[in-house]
Amino acid sequence: MPRLLADLTPLRVSADYRRIWAALSISNVGQQMTAVAVGIQVYSITHSSFAVGLVGLFQLVPLIGFGLYGGMLSDVHDRRLLGLITAAGLMACSVVLYAQSVAGLGSVALLYGVVAVQSAFFAVGNPARASIIPRLVGAELLPAANALGSLAWSIGFTLGPLLGGVVIAATGGVSAAYAVDVVAFTSVVYAMWRLRPIRPEGTTATRAGWAAVKDGITFLRGRKNLQMSFYVDMAAMVFGMPRALFPAIAAAMYPHDLRMAATAVGLLSAAPALGAAVSSVFSGPLGHVRRQGLAVVLAVFAWGLSIAVFGLVPWLPLACGLLAIAGAADNVSAVFRTTILQAATPDEFRGRLQGIFTVVVAGGPRLGDVESGTVAALAGETFAIVSGGIACIIVTAGLVAAMPAFLKYDARHPVP
Repeated sequence: MPRLLADLTPLRVSADYRRIWAALSISNVGQQMTAVAVGIQVYSITHSSFAVGLVGLFQLVPLIGFGLYGGMLSDVHDRRLLGLITAAGLMACSVVLYAQSVAGLGSVALLYGVVAVQSAFFAVGNPARASIIPRLVGAELLPAANALGSLAWSIGFTLGPLLGGVVIAATGGVSAAYAVDVVAFTSVVYAMWRLRPIRPEGTTATRAGWAAVKDGITFLRGRKNLQMSFYVDMAAMVFGMPRALFPAIAAAMYPHDLRMAATAVGLLSAAPALGAAVSSVFSGPLGHVRRQGLAVVLAVFAWGLSIAVFGLVPWLPLACGLLAIAGAADNVSAVFRTTILQAATPDEFRGRLQGIFTVVVAGGPRLGDVESGTVAALAGETFAIVSGGIACIIVTAGLVAAMPAFLKYDARHPVP
């Protein structure tokens, strides 16, 4: 009988993985406090969901370029060094956010600029960190390690928004949230510093720069399972991500109580991650699933349906419950998509494919912020959320019809 609770073996067998996991759990809390703070600060300056959605656009543009290029760097250079440099850069961005808040500059342009630089550092560092994991735990423990990795993200996405909302409501400003992020990032810097040098194995990239990036993209040609793992996530995040609308939704729920509205933003932002955390805790059976492509598709359908229903609910507790269900579904999809990518990709291409994965996974929600903010500006928040969830389901069904072999992907015989 499959075990119910998460498999902790990767944490026991690798001290390096244990340090990275703990550091990401801590730093993700600070990052998500900052994400809530930036959204609230932009909305307080502009009173516009469209302006909040533009945060995603300013994150998306550098994410695409630097994500692809950063993936190439991970296939050529020491992945540990890349992770260390980018962690320090992210911490410096948090220092700037704290400084502008304390100075009371109130500049939306500055906020857009800082989140763009943040996104560039993340785009270079994330492929390096993700490419390191298979080298630390081995192929047989990848599903368990990815489930634990999702738990680390979920901890941050749950506690971060909650603490961010509470701290902002208690202090009446966003400075304290930014300060916590600065301190939290020291854990990632330490974890990456403790690693040994980790260079790519096998035949490393013989070309550098954008030529090597092109080689990674060329590798994807004809690899329909890897392509589908990207496409279905884009469908879910671009059409079904309502995050940019949370400040407006909270303001509509509590129009005369700004502190409660800030708390509501934190609760709405944390709810999907709470669902993801619960599904990670009970992720034991995921390691025994062979039809991982089918599991991804079913999880994306559940995400889209939950988001569509969420758009019709005006009551905060039920809204959070639906977002938690959506987050659990998205987490199951993420565990299997990550495992498919890591198991079916040769090590010498992992950095570049992880770069593409970073663009998709991190860029999709940013593009979703722009999409939902734009549709909300034209037709209102409710229409933007409901139509987005329905569109996610329709587009995913169309992708499955175009590439039905993805439903038969077998984890014991990984084929890219």
